[in-house]
Amino acid sequence: YLQGQYGNCHVMSVCQPTVPVLAAVSLMASRGETTPLSMTMMGGPIDARRSPTAVNNLATQRSFEWFENNVIYRVPSNFPGAGRRVYPGFLQHTGFVAMNPDRHASSHYDYFKNLIKGDDASAEAHRKFYDEYNAVLDMDADYYLETIKTVFQDYSLVNGTWDVRSPDGAVERVRPQDISQTALLTIEGELDDISGSGQTEAAQDLCTGIAADRRNHLEVKGAGHYGIFSGRRWRELVYPQVRDFIRANQSAQPTSRPRRARSAA
Repeated sequence: YLQGQYGNCHVMSVCQPTVPVLAAVSLMASRGETTPLSMTMMGGPIDARRSPTAVNNLATQRSFEWFENNVIYRVPSNFPGAGRRVYPGFLQHTGFVAMNPDRHASSHYDYFKNLIKGDDASAEAHRKFYDEYNAVLDMDADYYLETIKTVFQDYSLVNGTWDVRSPDGAVERVRPQDISQTALLTIEGELDDISGSGQTEAAQDLCTGIAADRRNHLEVKGAGHYGIFSGRRWRELVYPQVRDFIRANQSAQPTSRPRRARSAA
């Protein structure tokens, strides 16, 4: 809507939203609509088969029915949205912490020591991080379950089998290769244990219609999942490149033929 209304838009997606964002821009391109000038994709599971992490392994080791029966609950009657089926935020948070319990324990121990030493700056940095890290919302059940199936079990995007229904009821295939007027920047953290190495870069192989000189990839050395969009590495290493990429493509048009894509397998 914003692109159609105002034009000259740039879109950024972090983690899970990289997949629906790529799908949305693909559909816009297939329909002949004006697509954003650029899209930046950071730490997302475009191809969850690459360098599988604990998140990916859980999705493949459990059936779709297991997720529906074990992590979906209804909102209690005394809360807004009572009766709605959701993947509760407290379960998501528990899963996040369970992936790296030693790291979180060490972080909280360091926080305690900083309080004792009077290192207010380090203590405040810890509080700010966990204020954000602990703020997890409930997720709509249908969206979560569709994501499990489409992204982590069927790999529909990279297999070229993802069909969606348009507002007028027609079935449309998601075709990233139809994108040609939108520049692409993919960003990964070297130590990302949520979206493994190569999962986000896979978008480069799918978007074969984008000219080679309008596609860039950045791997952030020493960065985990959160480090690519939060904290010092984001400020010093990632943001400047995102800023420059957007500026470079503010009015750029394709000038060369797209390269041949590598295999997404």
